[in-house]
Amino acid sequence: MNNNYELYKVFYWAAKMGSLTQAAKVLFLTQPSVSHAIKQLEDSFGLVLFYRNSKGVELTQEGSVLYSYIEQSQIMISLAEEKMTALKNLDNGELRIGGSDSLFKHYVLPYLEEFHERHPAIKLHLNHGTTPEVITFLKEGRIDLGVVRMPIVDSQLEVKESFQLQDCFVAGARYAKLKNSVISLEMLLQYPIILFSRNSRARMTITELFQSYGYTIKPEIEVGSVDLLIEFARRGLGISYVTREFVSKELEDESLFEIRLDVPLPPSHVGIMTMRNMPLTSAASRFIELIR
Repeated sequence: MNNNYELYKVFYWAAKMGSLTQAAKVLFLTQPSVSHAIKQLEDSFGLVLFYRNSKGVELTQEGSVLYSYIEQSQIMISLAEEKMTALKNLDNGELRIGGSDSLFKHYVLPYLEEFHERHPAIKLHLNHGTTPEVITFLKEGRIDLGVVRMPIVDSQLEVKESFQLQDCFVAGARYAKLKNSVISLEMLLQYPIILFSRNSRARMTITELFQSYGYTIKPEIEVGSVDLLIEFARRGLGISYVTREFVSKELEDESLFEIRLDVPLPPSHVGIMTMRNMPLTSAASRFIELIR
């Protein structure tokens, strides 16, 4: 038995209103259409669901049993419709974003603040990780979008460039003798180098750059956060490879200075990553509109 949902809907309102005429008004149908729907449902079950009285219609015993189930389903459908409306209007829901600590802190945070002010009912969930980890989060359905360094080559993903960053080497007062010099990659490798963890996109980029010039960059210290890259360089533990925009304060107050090289360091591009051909939630779509 596979009755059309509309038949159950007519049955529900006829039982709830106790009148085929009133049910017709609620459903914007004619009374004959309501009567016909009830007859179809009764025929499908081989049972009488209503009997007429002076006030309209009343459920039979069998009709009461059916109504007890249909009422629950109708309530759940109504709640589902309300939920969908709330999600569409951003009155409910969540926004799940993946990215590195540094990108969250130095780039995404102002947009999150603005988004939260506009849509305070949306819960924010941030998943921290390197670019490879964020890709995994997205494919596993743990986030709605990722903010990552490009390039990303994956047919399952769609990445749209958002903004550009410039990486550089920085040092503190201990290496002040290098402040006004232009040095080669070979000379740079004579000093202790501090790099981010091996799986980061920035680490991959600088490793590939040195290899393109025939050198291998081997860090003396590896750290797991940009804050540590900055602090270690500031304290003179070595020369750190960081994003210039993330150390603007330190460069301005001269607690760090930029090492000038005789070869250019290519800019890095940050993009918004989503699953290709997968619909976005209303919250994710609105955030992407904001961040662009």
